Amino acid sequence: MEDLLKKFGPEGESSDFFDHDALVIDFSHIDSQAPFTDLVPLLKVLRICHLVPVAVRGASAPWMSYGLELGLVEAPVEVHHHRHHEDAPVVNDVVHEVVREIKVPGPATMVVEKPLRSGQKIYARGSDLVVLAMVNPGAEIVADGNIHVYAPLRGKAMAGARGDTGARIFSLCMEPELVSIAGVYRTSEKPLPSHIHGKAAQVRLSVDDKEKLLIEAMNR
Repeated sequence: MEDLLKKFGPEGESSDFFDHDALVIDFSHIDSQAPFTDLVPLLKVLRICHLVPVAVRGASAPWMSYGLELGLVEAPVEVHHHRHHEDAPVVNDVVHEVVREIKVPGPATMVVEKPLRSGQKIYARGSDLVVLAMVNPGAEIVADGNIHVYAPLRGKAMAGARGDTGARIFSLCMEPELVSIAGVYRTSEKPLPSHIHGKAAQVRLSVDDKEKLLIEAMNR
């Protein structure tokens, strides 16, 4: 952690390298019998370096349980890298994708009619997801296709979860904790501009740059 702070901390040589980038901490290379240690100091250091830890993967049951207690989500081991910085610090393995899978067979479009409370997670496998009620802070919605929220979106929304760069997220009231298209993220650590926050808006990837996330107001 000292090396991380030395290079990417406020006084480090590359203090502006990260811009509140979301990351997953990978424990798959750590022996499952390794002594249990406190993750809080590590999370503090990551945030000081302008990184936003959002998930953990490849951890043993005790480590995973602890990570969930700290507010992280579980990311599947098979998630692939979509973005890479050559000089990025190695925290076991850091990637820009978070997918919490709930296997729900269904039609081409999954429709959710009830509000989603904190801690609830929905995954529309192989389909679009339509939510007709509020997605509260702490709730998480994921779809392989597009996501439509005809109510306030205040939790996490991840469209194109299997790599569809043409997927989009739509909401009548855009106030998310995190939005993602095909693994490219933006969190609430970087506030939305006033003409978008709380307004009808869509999230998509730039046609010219698939690593650039665009959030645009929709005229009604």
